[in-house]
Parts: sequence; C-alpha cells; structure tokens
Amino acid sequence: MDQAVYRDGRRQPCGDLSDELEALRVSTDRSGFLWIGLKDPTDAEFDLVNDELKLHPLAVEDAVKGNQRAKVELYDNTIFVVLKTIRYVEETSDIETGEVMLFVGDRFVVTVRRGDANPLANVRRKLEANPKQLEHGEVAVLHAVMDSIVDNYLAVDGELQVDLDEIEEEVFSGTRDVDSGSIYRLKREVLEFRRAAVPLAGPLSLLHDGSRSPISDKEMRLLLRDVADHLLKVIDHVESYDRLLTDVLNAHLAQISVQQNSDMRKISAWVAIAAVPTMLAGIEGMNFQHMPELPQVWGYPAMLALMAVSCLVLYRAFRRSKWL
Repeated sequence: MDQAVYRDGRRQPCGDLSDELEALRVSTDRSGFLWIGLKDPTDAEFDLVNDELKLHPLAVEDAVKGNQRAKVELYDNTIFVVLKTIRYVEETSDIETGEVMLFVGDRFVVTVRRGDANPLANVRRKLEANPKQLEHGEVAVLHAVMDSIVDNYLAVDGELQVDLDEIEEEVFSGTRDVDSGSIYRLKREVLEFRRAAVPLAGPLSLLHDGSRSPISDKEMRLLLRDVADHLLKVIDHVESYDRLLTDVLNAHLAQISVQQNSDMRKISAWVAIAAVPTMLAGIEGMNFQHMPELPQVWGYPAMLALMAVSCLVLYRAFRRSKWL
C-alpha cells in the first residue's frame, strides 16, 4: 500500500484517511486530493480503505471479485474504472493479463492493481515530478494511469507485429518446418490482447465526450481524447492481426494439403511403375514346361528388356505429367 496527500501538486505525508479527506474537502485548494495505491490487497486492507472512504457497494464487489471487463461506471459522485493490463513475456512470446481498478471520487483516488503487468509506481513518480499536472486533481491520476496502460498496449502491439512478420515469412518462404501450433498460439495471444483493448474504447469515449463526460476539466478531457486515439490505433492493428493470422493459418493448411497431394501422386506413380514388372514376373513365373509365347533361347532376356522398357515409359509419362 502506498498512500499520500497531494496539495498544490506536491506530495505530503498522509495520516488518518478520514481526517485527511475531511480536511481536503473543507480546504479552499481545489487541487488537493488523497491517492491510495493497493497491490493485490487482502480483504482486511481493502475493508480498511472502504470503511474510511465509504465506497459504493457495487463497485467494491467488482473490485473484490476481480476479473472484470474493461468499463467505466458512475456511482453518485464516484467514477469507477476497470482497465485490463497486459505484459509481453519475451522468453515465451506470451501475453499475461492483469487489471487495474480506479475509484475517482471527491478529493480522493484509489487504485487497485492485480497481477504483475503495468506497475503504477513509475506512474506515481512521473506525476510527482510534474506538479503542474497534479494541480488538476484526482482526474490527473486517472489520465496518467490510462495513458500508461494504453502506451503499454502500443509496446505490446509492436512485439506482436514482429512475431507476426516472422511467422508470415516462415509460412511463405516454402520451408516445411513451420508448426501450425505456433500460428494458433499467436492467434490466441492476439485474442487475449483484443479482449483487453477493444472493450475499453466505449467507456473511454464516455470520459472525453464533453456532452456525457463526468469530468469538468476541459484540458483533461482533451488529454483523455488523445489516449482514446492511441487506443483506437491499437484496436485497428489487433483486429488486422487477427484477420491476417486467420489467412496465414489457412494458407499454411492449404500448403500442407498440396504437399500431401504431391506426396500421394509420387507414391502412386512409383507403385504403378513397380506394378508392371511385378505383373509380368507373375505371369511368366508360372510353372510352364515351355513358355508358349516366348522363344526358349532369348525369352528370359526379352522379358527383362520388356520390364525395363515398360518401367522407363511409365517413368517418362509420370515425369511429363509432373507426378514425379
């Protein structure tokens, strides 16, 4: 847990939560607010914060259960925001997801982070180094957190682009060592990314749309609109990756099918070539005392020559038809 009071854009020590909050609300400084940061809080830790700040029960229920869809909900004078976080694991090319929940109320912000993706300590340090930004109050924290998460989406987007280019090059290079499972696994990671980013577009538009936004600060709405533009860019990329991976997978399966058909043609051609001498040997290998259709002197060499010529004719015919 990290908690602090911010006045005039400067961090100050935080005492009793309810006392600090009451002092902020009666103060003439409208930029002061309380920021409480929680990481995987226990029930006791969260209950302590809830008792002091009197958060809405429905929002508290979502925060305790976790695993929520990205959304923005308004409870009286509190904005409750759920954001999905992602982390790209370089060693396995996997995407790990987590979530950040924010309670933005009258003179307070509570951030609850679950999972290891997108730490908020750097966000807090960056804001504390910019007092001018902190003077916008609690909505400055909301913007900074959302901006950090969407910027991380952009970074993961770049990593997925590299993986996709590598798989696409392998599939269409003609090599036979491409694994269909690797294409499917990347498609699953793109789907995981899509589940995190796409649902956020609608709720984010609610925050920056002046006619509907609960945020009165025009500059903050403009900054949130910039975050929304970055998010839409990511969503466009992710949806194109999903379609392209589907096409790449279909192309790879088609290549496998074509290769199997080619292999079957070759096998069939060799079987046909081998069948002719086998048939001739079977007929002429019967227990005749005198071969009725072959001269006794050079009949055996003639039969060998006939087998060789038949095999050669069949081989050339299959070569012309590209079966061999």
